[in-house]
Amino acid sequence: QVQFVESGGGLVQPGGSLRLSCAASGSIFRIFHMGWYRQAPGKQRELVATITNGANPNYVDSVKGRFTISRDNAKNTMYLQMNSLKPEDSAVYYCNTSPAMSNYWGQGTQVTVSS
Repeated sequence: QVQFVESGGGLVQPGGSLRLSCAASGSIFRIFHMGWYRQAPGKQRELVATITNGANPNYVDSVKGRFTISRDNAKNTMYLQMNSLKPEDSAVYYCNTSPAMSNYWGQGTQVTVSS
């Protein structure tokens, strides 16, 4: 059974940075294409960034140049470095496979960007 646990969220001022982590259980993490997703209050969950099992990244336009997705297969961990944060980045951030599997959603980690 694969599980993903997100961490690293918090309260940050506009223009600040956060680094999210996604720890995966199991030994097959390296074969998954992975993604970071987010859901703001009253909005649908949306894809933010993906990374293939070969570590090729892709981003939605709203975060290009500000966010960096990476992975460390030896540690079964994926990261999301978020710089130049904006209030509209505030959301609960989740990791999952790409495309997402419904039974792999975790609790997420809250990111709040506010002065």
